[in-house]
Amino acid sequence: MVFSSLFFIFLFLPLNIIFYYSVKNRKIKNLILVIFSLIFYAWGEPIWVGLLLASSMVDYLNGLFIDKYLGKPIAKLGLYSTLVFNLGLLITFKYSDFIVQNVNALTHLNFKEPGFLLPIGISFYSFQTISYTIDVYRGEVKAQKSFLNFLLFVSLYHQLVAGPIVRYSHIAKEINERIFSWSDFNNGVSRFCIGLFKKVCIANIAGEICSHYLTNDISNLTVLGGWLGIFTYSIQIYFDFSGYSDMAIGMGWMFGFHYHENFKYPYISTSITDFWRRWHISLGTFFKDYVYIPLGGNKRYKFRNIFIVWGLTGLWHGASWNFIIWGLYFGILLLIEKSILLNILKRLPKIVSHIYALFFIIIGWAIFYFTDINQLIYFIKLIFNLTNQNLYNLEVKNMFFENIYWLGLAILLSVPIYNWFYKYINSISLLKHFIPLITIILNMVLLTCSVILLVGSSYNPFIYFRF
Repeated sequence: MVFSSLFFIFLFLPLNIIFYYSVKNRKIKNLILVIFSLIFYAWGEPIWVGLLLASSMVDYLNGLFIDKYLGKPIAKLGLYSTLVFNLGLLITFKYSDFIVQNVNALTHLNFKEPGFLLPIGISFYSFQTISYTIDVYRGEVKAQKSFLNFLLFVSLYHQLVAGPIVRYSHIAKEINERIFSWSDFNNGVSRFCIGLFKKVCIANIAGEICSHYLTNDISNLTVLGGWLGIFTYSIQIYFDFSGYSDMAIGMGWMFGFHYHENFKYPYISTSITDFWRRWHISLGTFFKDYVYIPLGGNKRYKFRNIFIVWGLTGLWHGASWNFIIWGLYFGILLLIEKSILLNILKRLPKIVSHIYALFFIIIGWAIFYFTDINQLIYFIKLIFNLTNQNLYNLEVKNMFFENIYWLGLAILLSVPIYNWFYKYINSISLLKHFIPLITIILNMVLLTCSVILLVGSSYNPFIYFRF
């Protein structure tokens, strides 16, 4: 089940809201959320619910064990148990084929690939439970005594399958002490409608254009066709993932949870360092707090630590060399910026540093997109006009001009236009009183546009579901 489906929007979510707000007891509310979350997760692949429950039970028990023996050497047993179990699940289900392929390539043996299917969301909920156990071990949070409440933390369908990665400390208090607020609920509805519009009306259209150019035989691509394809992919992946995060955060508000922001307009960045402060924030802070700083951070072996973190960041996204290369690519850029380039960029006009950042970000998405290294190399040569292909053809020209207004809208929505709009209205005393009405009208427009496109389209994937 996906958020951007008519079934979810008009049946699953309304039913959840009705059942949830029809009772007052907090434990029953939590139980209702757990039941709906497990139904949501089981909708496509019910077999993986057992794995989710097993993972939750292991980490719940390890948390209790660590809390009981906190400060004693034996507490490490619970921590190691969680790390081995969760990383073992990831290696088994996500990386086993990749490992076997590379062992075969290096040794010229012929081991059979296990061929495990990837459980949806395993990369997200594994990191959530790992962070919980580490925080309990560090004494930063108390272990959750109720398995139902712990399962609620792990399984909340708002963020279960594609993030943001929610830490226990972010919502520990709200699991037991949520307070209903009409303001939060209304803001949650608005945030959900914005995310839905970003996903359906921007990301899906971008994905169709991108697929037209990049999933067919790229040897027939023109140079500008390649640039249009990767540019629209850059639009797709941002609006797809940030739209999903918006919907997740919005639904959290509807039910009294306040998840941290996962995106802060990354395409307005003026450096790669700035970009990674704005893109997939929950993943970046996870690696910073649980890998980079424990390795020594900036104090010891900074270069080594950055390479390890960014290699792991790439590997987290998928079991393929292009993802590792993508992570190391950004790690190298960050090292260069930290060493010399940031001081230079600060003295340049913002437009120049902005163009610099966008250029390397888009090249990064090319590395991210092509899992076949030979295709990737050819594509990089193509867009820099090193393959003797035509610069452009009539089809590319027509595609660009047919979608020019949509491209303009996508670019406009990549900047904080929504925030500026409401600040402007707030600054005018006459309009200020009409903000609730304006919000309702805007939500209806966004929802109507999204539903119209959903009714007429069968293209509706979520990119980050596969991670």
